[in-house]
Amino acid sequence: MTAHDFSFHRMCAVIDRAYNKNVPFLTAEWKHLAMLNYAIEPSILAPLTPAGTELDSWTGTTYVSVVGFLFANTRISGLSIPFHRNFEEVNLRFYVRRKTPEGWRRGVVFIKEIVPRALIVLAARTLYNEPYVAMRMSHRIESNSGVLQSVRYNWRFDGRPNSLAVVARGAQQPLINESEAEFITEHYWGYTVQRDGSTLEYRVEHPRWRVYDVSEASLQCDVAGIYGPQFQTSLSRSPESAFLADGSAITVHRGIRLQDSKS
Repeated sequence: MTAHDFSFHRMCAVIDRAYNKNVPFLTAEWKHLAMLNYAIEPSILAPLTPAGTELDSWTGTTYVSVVGFLFANTRISGLSIPFHRNFEEVNLRFYVRRKTPEGWRRGVVFIKEIVPRALIVLAARTLYNEPYVAMRMSHRIESNSGVLQSVRYNWRFDGRPNSLAVVARGAQQPLINESEAEFITEHYWGYTVQRDGSTLEYRVEHPRWRVYDVSEASLQCDVAGIYGPQFQTSLSRSPESAFLADGSAITVHRGIRLQDSKS
């Protein structure tokens, strides 16, 4: 049995266990999160907003974010998959909220999530119908005495290079209440549209992050080819803001289908 065959059978076991065991869906560390945030017309996101949620905004501005980061020590349903523990991800996401008896739940919806491993795509699409795709990826992290200096994520689409890069400014700082950085980072729920049109809600648990200001930020990307032409105008401009976070351990809990959420 080859290493690929072993990983495939291991992933099949993980998927089977995910439906039957009362353990968190995923645990990992999210490290070196680079976040580029762009204003966008709400009408572009309205067709992608899951039933039962509504678009969230900060001081009247609707955002999409391109986020690059590293997964480390990844376990799915408590099991690790050889060659799939540590990897890059770059995603495009936007922000929603849902009213519950306990108050508003603020969450994210992913438009596309790029990772370097096809088996990760298989698990995410099978279990959560998340829009994962596999592309060749790499990264470069520069730090000085444990302080992040710069972060760069690279991926290839149709044989052409794409990248997201930020340069940190100063030391990391705690989040300021009601700030833009708090709005972008403090979303602890995920929502995804299922194949039957219903909405799956899942909780993402992590401590409150500290963030670095960013002096330089760049996105070199085939936006139309990867995400669709409707995002070309927004993502071709300079971002409204950019942040860099060291990250932390995270837990993604199992999803629950919202009642009466079919569109």
